[in-house]
Amino acid sequence: MLNAVTERLWAEPVAAKVPKIIALFWVVKVLTTAGGEATSDYLTRYGNFVGGGLEVGVFVIGVVLQAGTTRYRAFAYWWLAFSIAIFGTGVADFIHLDLHLSYLETTVLWAAVLAGVFVLWHRYEGTLSIHSVHTRRRELFYWSTVFATFALGTALGDYTAIVLNLGFIGSCVLFGVLIVLPGIAHWKAGLGAVAAFWSSYVLTRPLGASIADYFDKPKVLSGAGIGDGPVAVTCFLAVLALVGYLTIARPDVHQGLDEAEV
Repeated sequence: MLNAVTERLWAEPVAAKVPKIIALFWVVKVLTTAGGEATSDYLTRYGNFVGGGLEVGVFVIGVVLQAGTTRYRAFAYWWLAFSIAIFGTGVADFIHLDLHLSYLETTVLWAAVLAGVFVLWHRYEGTLSIHSVHTRRRELFYWSTVFATFALGTALGDYTAIVLNLGFIGSCVLFGVLIVLPGIAHWKAGLGAVAAFWSSYVLTRPLGASIADYFDKPKVLSGAGIGDGPVAVTCFLAVLALVGYLTIARPDVHQGLDEAEV
């Protein structure tokens, strides 16, 4: 029985394990980043042992769910994405608060990690296209990239809001503008689709984190003062509703492997 479970968890994918990039993908992505930020901030009140343990537990469940699929499944995919948003925020905050690295240092650290993952991914696979994520190794590279973007975005959003004194609204405007530039560059200036996608993807994290921080942080910190808990619950319910729709309607499911993208 143990062998059967192991084989199931490590079975090679039979189709792409990531969604097609439709408009709703970006909406859910920003909501998961905002929800992950608020949830992790809420759990910090329970300390590194309890709060951090819960974050690790949710992340492990997400890994098991996603590893147990051989093709894209909306619920498993977005559970893992949401759990990485929570866990990635917690790791970035731990490095800043407990290891006492500055926001700039943590931003540079995670930018270097992200760059390293991209270099290794391209070196071993010859592509960074998400349409090619239909092998176990490429999936590991993909989720390593996702984790690095979440941790980087947490540090970068805090850096612009606090160190550069843009505040949370200012950071929302900044990243809201920046996130559309790769798409415009792809449309008008010939920027490659892969480069445009990952550029915008990286920016979803500081955008979502800044949105969450604005709503949940107290007014004395330039926030709206709603609180971490209510913002986390709202984002979770919104993601749950949208993922439910994606699970039923399946507008983001690949109909087959696109060999041109492999």
